[in-house]
Amino acid sequence: MAKRGKILILVSPSGGGKSTMTQRLLNDFEEIRFSVSATTRKPRKGEIDGVHYYFISKDEFRERIKNNEFLEWEEFYNGTFYGTLRSVVENDLNKGYFILLDIDVLGAKNVKEIYGDEALAIFISPPSLDVLKERLKKRGTESDQTLKTRLDRAEKEMAYASQFDAVVVNNDLDTAYSEIKQKVSTFITS
Repeated sequence: MAKRGKILILVSPSGGGKSTMTQRLLNDFEEIRFSVSATTRKPRKGEIDGVHYYFISKDEFRERIKNNEFLEWEEFYNGTFYGTLRSVVENDLNKGYFILLDIDVLGAKNVKEIYGDEALAIFISPPSLDVLKERLKKRGTESDQTLKTRLDRAEKEMAYASQFDAVVVNNDLDTAYSEIKQKVSTFITS
């Protein structure tokens, strides 16, 4: 039987570089699997159930919350729920995979409490809120209201950074990724 895997957690404010770092880790480490989250939002064009997300109804999501089927969950923007299914993570861990979670600060805290030293939690921080604001504006996907919402949330999230196993400041994408890759390599081989 394969040695049991471990949990990798990447957290950053929206626009902090988390998606890029996640993609690079998945490309560089064949033993890492991305944890597919469950959500109540409608699939976007090209998204496949079970590949990008598990798309479920709000009623089913609430039922699964009651049954303690999530490692972590949250109600996000516009009443949409997102969560990490315990069964999906445990199944992959038991196969020996390292499971990469792309979750929020409080979710990361919950997962870290459950898995302890079997989880590595990395916070990817923008150099400042001003830099983050510029990055989000450059995306061209934010209204003034969503920009304000994301920046308010980012400020709250950044206050938790010191509670993570590691904080990587994303001044430069390649430099930040090298630091993350080194930490992940060390964790995987420990």
